[in-house]
Amino acid sequence: MSISIGDKIPEGTLMKVGAEGPEPVSVESLTKGRKVVLFGLPGAFTSTCSSAHLPSFMRNVDALKDKGIDEVICVSVNDPFVMDAWDKANNAAEAGVTLLSDPTGDLTVAMGLEFNAPAIGFVNRSKRYAAVIEDGEFKILNVEDAPGTCEISAGKTLLAAL
Repeated sequence: MSISIGDKIPEGTLMKVGAEGPEPVSVESLTKGRKVVLFGLPGAFTSTCSSAHLPSFMRNVDALKDKGIDEVICVSVNDPFVMDAWDKANNAAEAGVTLLSDPTGDLTVAMGLEFNAPAIGFVNRSKRYAAVIEDGEFKILNVEDAPGTCEISAGKTLLAAL
């Protein structure tokens, strides 16, 4: 069952590459007492994710922060090294977007936002979505029907909903 507006985000741990290598990041530390945008996508370096979804938030991060968003966070079921390389390839952190890894897909599955396409090696990957989470509670949740589309989950669409 998929997470819904009004639900609390499940407890979990994401990952990032820090000065000493992979570091855990608790979901609670990202969301408790904060208003964040969390957007998920099927995979770093994939076509729609790279050409549309991530750039849509990079273009709108300042406007989102002007609307009271504390942090814009992208999550993908990739290892933290891939997410770090994707960040560097796109200058996402410099634009104000935090890229984090859900390496085993545990958070994605706990939210009921996973999809599988084993023929292309995608198992427990994330559906394409965008959400506003305030103090751990989903206030807005836009989930795409198809992984190759980026319309209701785009940065400008989420911005317009605020």
